[in-house]
Amino acid sequence: MKSTTPYAGNLRHGRISEAGRIYLITCVTHQREPVFAQWNCGRLLARVLMKENDRAKTLAYVVMPDHLHWLMQLDDDIALGPLMRTVKGVSSWRINKALNRSGRLWQPGYHDHALCKEDDLVTAARYLVANPLRAGLVKRIGDYPLWDAVWL
Repeated sequence: MKSTTPYAGNLRHGRISEAGRIYLITCVTHQREPVFAQWNCGRLLARVLMKENDRAKTLAYVVMPDHLHWLMQLDDDIALGPLMRTVKGVSSWRINKALNRSGRLWQPGYHDHALCKEDDLVTAARYLVANPLRAGLVKRIGDYPLWDAVWL
């Protein structure tokens, strides 16, 4: 089956899962639908991330209206692909159920960036959670309800 998202298959080339590695993950909703503009849907997604804390420790996240940024550290017994299938699958099922709908929630694939040991994690987390400010959704990050970080 051919992907409807150009270059989605390219996201998988060269992907490596490394236990203990910290990754910045970005997932986008199908056709950039602003599903998470509905606060309850964003909270459902956040609960799915927190439920996965035994397999991937959440360091920071921000749920934007049409995408997710997630800074997390992989545990020893899970690879990135199976983890993302679980997160996207469970969140799709729960959100579709809450909205009384069916169909695709997420675009195929996701973007991942493995952070180097030298990377400043707190700076990365602050940049990540400031997305609503840069997007003009709020004037203060404290006014945006769909983010969290272990350092803040």
